[in-house]
Amino acid sequence: MATRWIVGIIWLVYAYFCYLMLGIMLQYIPYNTDVAFLQIKQDVISLPYYRVAFFTHVYTSMLVLPAGILQFSKWIRSHLSALHRSAGWMYSLVLLLFVAPSGFIMGIHANGGLGSQIAFCLLSILWIYFTLMALWKIKQRDMVSHQHFMMRSFALTLSAITLRGWKYVLVMLFHPHPMDVYRITAWLGWGLNLLIAEMLIAYFFSPKKIQAT
Repeated sequence: MATRWIVGIIWLVYAYFCYLMLGIMLQYIPYNTDVAFLQIKQDVISLPYYRVAFFTHVYTSMLVLPAGILQFSKWIRSHLSALHRSAGWMYSLVLLLFVAPSGFIMGIHANGGLGSQIAFCLLSILWIYFTLMALWKIKQRDMVSHQHFMMRSFALTLSAITLRGWKYVLVMLFHPHPMDVYRITAWLGWGLNLLIAEMLIAYFFSPKKIQAT
């Protein structure tokens, strides 16, 4: 019973963060180029390819957040397998065709200099790689490896939330220079997520652990 409560709380918290992310996205509708984050990107928003990349990334990211979390519900996998597969395909295709490539283009122009640019471009490359490997492993019927790569992919997806969370924490506790915040969160926003995913895979979702349960 306690486990169900914990899982329920996690889903509610995640839904709340998705709601906050939706609020961020709505600021840019229908086509606002001088609000929120874009207020400090006026030097590049005039570039046609950057505009396309930015709005593509913002609008399609809201699809992968709910589709991604559905992949990790045992109840949905057991009772609504068609929903699990459909959500998985939506997550993978939207990410591979829109979210990650547009994120790479945005990463080239990231604030904070070369270090931040490398961080965001590497994030996009790993995002594509992990998602492609998840698709390849499910095609091979390697369910364990498929799960592992989906965990890695979704850990990077969560950077949309954790990056903003770390930015808030750093500013609240240390009041650093804005560019220093970008440099730190560019790596921390997804690097820690991936580290946690690897720890979960090693200690709870390795083949030996799964067989033991």
